Amino acid sequence: MADIIEMPKLSDTMTVGTLVKWLKKEGDKVASGDMLAEVETDKATMELECFFDGVILKIFTPAGSQVPLGAALCAIGKPGEKVDAPGGGAPAAKAPEPAKAAAPAQTAAPQPTTPSPANPAPAAQAPAAAQPASGGRIKISPLARKLAAAKNVDPSGIAGSGPGGRIVRADVEAAASGSGRAPAASAPAARGASAPAAPAPAGGAFTPASNMRATVARRLLEAKTQIPHFYLEIEVDAEPLLNLRAQLNSALEAEGVKLSVNDFILKAAAEALKHVPAVNASWENGPPAGIRQHGAIHVSFAVAIDDGLITPVVRDTGAKSLVAVSKEARALGKKAKEKKLVPNEFTGGTFCVSNLGMMGVDRFSAIINPPNAAILAVGATVRKPVVKGDQVVIGQRMALTLSCDHRVVDGAVGATYLSALRELIEKPSLLLL
Repeated sequence: MADIIEMPKLSDTMTVGTLVKWLKKEGDKVASGDMLAEVETDKATMELECFFDGVILKIFTPAGSQVPLGAALCAIGKPGEKVDAPGGGAPAAKAPEPAKAAAPAQTAAPQPTTPSPANPAPAAQAPAAAQPASGGRIKISPLARKLAAAKNVDPSGIAGSGPGGRIVRADVEAAASGSGRAPAASAPAARGASAPAAPAPAGGAFTPASNMRATVARRLLEAKTQIPHFYLEIEVDAEPLLNLRAQLNSALEAEGVKLSVNDFILKAAAEALKHVPAVNASWENGPPAGIRQHGAIHVSFAVAIDDGLITPVVRDTGAKSLVAVSKEARALGKKAKEKKLVPNEFTGGTFCVSNLGMMGVDRFSAIINPPNAAILAVGATVRKPVVKGDQVVIGQRMALTLSCDHRVVDGAVGATYLSALRELIEKPSLLLL
């Protein structure tokens, strides 16, 4: 009897996955541990592992399909064995019909539109109407975007075959080889050269949310509406930290180590949690409702990616050296950008750091990342006049804002935490002990 590979739950918040690319084809021999396909979740693009030995008898889900958890992806068995899709599996795995995906856009903007690469005119045979309206963001998977850049292909001229007209890897490969659909801009010829150009819609464009963006939107709404936030801000002297960083980077350059300001902040945040463990906690609704005190300190940090953001976790941050934290954070950040994180690398954080200082933001307040009870927002280091003793001198100042869940952290506790954090940042040699 054939074994069925189903869409697994690859992240804690995943409800559907997009099958980006098959790495094997029907008839291929496979073994347990082989990688069968690439699947995009709400958090990352991951490889789907095979757990059986045999050959791929049937692929139920074409590349580009958006698939619910548990839906059949393929069947593996003995050569020549017959197999059909399990009950209800195949329809769930099919990509949405492009014509149907275009209907909401027609309802939202019934005006005729000018054919363009982002908003192709309907042709007799091509389902190009699923592309976004003129002026909208091109719907393209992260893998397809990278491939398009590598092959120097302009995605705006590609009609996507994925869900809702999304451009997937196969579309880019077809365009690069010249065997794909004609660019959408040529679509007016299908209706006749005399067809007049129609005005562009005044209301802009609608782009369906990706799995990741939809999850980020839901979680942020839940966090902001269900968690009673309050905010505490301090300004610290960053000059000692910057001086120590320069000295360490000079000494460690031969070893390929380059410490960032954020590495110091991650380590300092963890050390401050040792001094004020009440912040390293979570609220649990129960029953009974109460506060969960975490024994380990796992500090996560926000990384911006194409469709939203993700928070990789440096586990046991307080138990690791500054250099170890730096190396791990750099590796996790790289994997995050490539959407290659695995679930245990972005789940289980007990405290979060969000740093927009490198983007020139002086100060801001971050939304708490549940189930954490607090998040630290880090602003840019700013040169400004400060008073030292009886003199006004040029100082290096950094704003730190702590967002707290008032169910867990009271004002005095939050202030005590920031005081401990200030001590560590202004005396950064303590982080080397």
